[in-house]
Amino acid sequence: MEKLIFNTLEEFTQIEGKTLPNGSWYTVTQQMINDFANATLDKQWIHIDEKRAEKESPFKSTVAHGFMSVAMISRMLEEAFAVKSVKMGLNYGLNKVRFPNPVPVNSELRMLSSVKLIEELPNNGVKVTFSCTIEIKGQEKPACVAEFLAALFE
Repeated sequence: MEKLIFNTLEEFTQIEGKTLPNGSWYTVTQQMINDFANATLDKQWIHIDEKRAEKESPFKSTVAHGFMSVAMISRMLEEAFAVKSVKMGLNYGLNKVRFPNPVPVNSELRMLSSVKLIEELPNNGVKVTFSCTIEIKGQEKPACVAEFLAALFE
């Protein structure tokens, strides 16, 4: 599916309750995992020690941080839609976050999402609740399931 383009927030509200286009596949590299570990100071061996993970981990490789999946949601939503009149967007929060499946290094991820709810905010804004599932190519269970909230302002 192609990226959806809306001219205004009012036009965007028509998508409430509907599915957004599927995202592109992203390969989760060891460099990405290492960069996330450095940024968050979460340097547990399961994420960054490739040799130890190969020997001791039940996954036989390093795995990405669960919160790395969550951190990718904003970017993945940007590929699904745009609202031309929006001057600013903010992460508003998360609901019901779960990590049903680990993400081994070199896995491919993409997001399936829908617009669950759109509520008005002061200052020409809306709060959008997205239902997000980050799937792992070739796996039955997803990497992450979350409700992601964003505030968009014209």
